[in-house]
Amino acid sequence: MPLSNSQARVVDPVLTRIAHGYQNAERVGNALFPQVDSPKRGARVIRFGKEAFFKYAMRRAPGARKQRVMYGFAADVIALVQDALEGQVPIEWIEESEGLPNVNHQTRAVNNVMASMTLGLEIEQANLATDPANYDAANKTTLTGTDQWSDAAADPGAQVRDYKDVVRKSCGVNPNVMNFGPDAWRALQSNAKIREQFKYTSAESITREMAAAYFQVDQVNVGNAVFADPADPDADFQDVWGDNVVLAYVPQQGQNIEVPSFGYTYVLPGHPQVMMGYWEDATDSWISPAKFDRQAILTGVSAGFLISDVNGAS
Repeated sequence: MPLSNSQARVVDPVLTRIAHGYQNAERVGNALFPQVDSPKRGARVIRFGKEAFFKYAMRRAPGARKQRVMYGFAADVIALVQDALEGQVPIEWIEESEGLPNVNHQTRAVNNVMASMTLGLEIEQANLATDPANYDAANKTTLTGTDQWSDAAADPGAQVRDYKDVVRKSCGVNPNVMNFGPDAWRALQSNAKIREQFKYTSAESITREMAAAYFQVDQVNVGNAVFADPADPDADFQDVWGDNVVLAYVPQQGQNIEVPSFGYTYVLPGHPQVMMGYWEDATDSWISPAKFDRQAILTGVSAGFLISDVNGAS
């Protein structure tokens, strides 16, 4: 007997749309590594130099050859990695929720899976962005003493202006995104000069919008995500973004891997995907498998600046 359309379908389109629409306010890594489609699992990373800012001899005499330029170059071959998890809905959950309105256990299972998958990606993005070894010597600093923003004498505004100029001279554009770790954000909110700047506002605390206007960037994000070691579940949670600030240039419009950027997350088209669910007799459960093929890459690290050990009180 031939399979029906629903039986032959491999990907569940409804649950996949739920996975694509999953949002978590704690995830800020995509602000530095926006997602772009990778046509296949193996591809070459486009890295960027200073070509877009060269002063070319563009004037052409009649009949002369035209100057030819190309922005970016194909660098290392990457292979997308795949995260895969299965959401489980035991029959007991379904039985116990009978009669309750708007209970959709498959949606909850998919959201739980996406929470884990996006946390894994967030950790990878943060590890790339906050590793000093990934930066040139001029594009990073470790704050000490009165330079730490928790110190009353520290002047974050003057420091960030200098750091922004380093990025501008490195890649040709001003950085437009700042990602804060929670300790660094607390240091900024309590900094004496910052509080003096905003003392006449009605807000009780410094907001991300206020900080973005003060530092003259498009986005300020605070990465509050935490993770735990499954091998030691009783241990304290750890901050994903640590006591760091990452200042970077990231294009804000559209998906275009040919636009210079601090980083990108290459994603296989259509991912994440939720496969058609199935019944498992061994656990008396409905199973919804999901997979996410992607890879976060630093494509223009000269477009970034890393500020470490921001909070001396942490």
